[in-house]
Amino acid sequence: MNSKKNLAYAIVFIVLLALVYLQFRTWRNFDWARLFQYGLNWRNIFYGVVYIYLAYLLRAVRWKIFLRPVRKQTTIIGLIPPTMIGFTALALLGRPGELVRPYLIARHENLPFASQVAVWAVERIFDIGAFTVILVAAIFLPSQLHQFALAATPEMKHGIYLIGYALIALVLGLLTVAVLMSYRGNRIAGWVENRFAHLAQNLGHRIAHKIREFTDGLNTIHGPLAFLQLSSVSVLMWWVIALAYMEVTRAYGPPMATMGSTKVLLLIGSSMVGSLVQLPGVGGGSQLATISALDHVFGIVPKELTVSCGIMLWLVTFVAVVPVGLLLSHHERLSLRKLSRETEQAEEAGVVEETT
Repeated sequence: MNSKKNLAYAIVFIVLLALVYLQFRTWRNFDWARLFQYGLNWRNIFYGVVYIYLAYLLRAVRWKIFLRPVRKQTTIIGLIPPTMIGFTALALLGRPGELVRPYLIARHENLPFASQVAVWAVERIFDIGAFTVILVAAIFLPSQLHQFALAATPEMKHGIYLIGYALIALVLGLLTVAVLMSYRGNRIAGWVENRFAHLAQNLGHRIAHKIREFTDGLNTIHGPLAFLQLSSVSVLMWWVIALAYMEVTRAYGPPMATMGSTKVLLLIGSSMVGSLVQLPGVGGGSQLATISALDHVFGIVPKELTVSCGIMLWLVTFVAVVPVGLLLSHHERLSLRKLSRETEQAEEAGVVEETT
């Protein structure tokens, strides 16, 4: 398992090195000294951090709604430490720390780990759906269209409209899959397991296991009221995250004055895509994607400004949780690396147990 993980890290590192080389090869006159000379409004940076912490609180609220059918006594306060520690693990360990949050919640609430992994999987759909609702509203609402038309070139408007339509299609597709899984999830998992049983490393069973987890997660949504509450909290959470991005860009003053709500949301989208390629404790993908969007999509100049803003956005939205998360983990006497190993072992145990 360690050899596979090291190979994955090596591939990601090579990809990031290639991206860095291609990015900075085009910036032959890049002034590194100027990178650290931008006068920031630190009040805006502080507000950005506050908004990000508020988003973590809303994540705890959303998870409480998921747990309501099985743990009515669960409190939001009790879910905040696992949430903060989980995102600290993600920031410091990369993808290996991604399931620390559901693992801690399962342990804290005395629930099966698989049940909370299922909640985590369904949570991703609400994230994508909520972000799409906000972005589509920013693109297509009449009040936004006039403001957007003044700041965007025809080519940019056309491209952004295509993104809006593509995201609508994606969300509709995800909703269709979710409805299908809620009614036929176990049957689909059985078909996948039989169809791909001959593949190496029991891949068919692993895929079927993920499908069953996702189906179980959908069962945590009990009725239209719970769905409405989860959707509302998700939309509010992503709007708060957008406000954090807005505060960071405003901290740079006039050069970033053209960053309206639509552009900020597209910037968040680029960061989300870039975060798929991350190194533990270093990141890389989200910063490069954000810098590239500021440079090539929005035409922010000079180059040093895009790099400075990209790094600051990463620090505020990904790294700001680390000090509090480490304090909470120290208070709970938890080791992040040990938690990551335990999470991996629990996930493997769940697959093996289902096989037997």
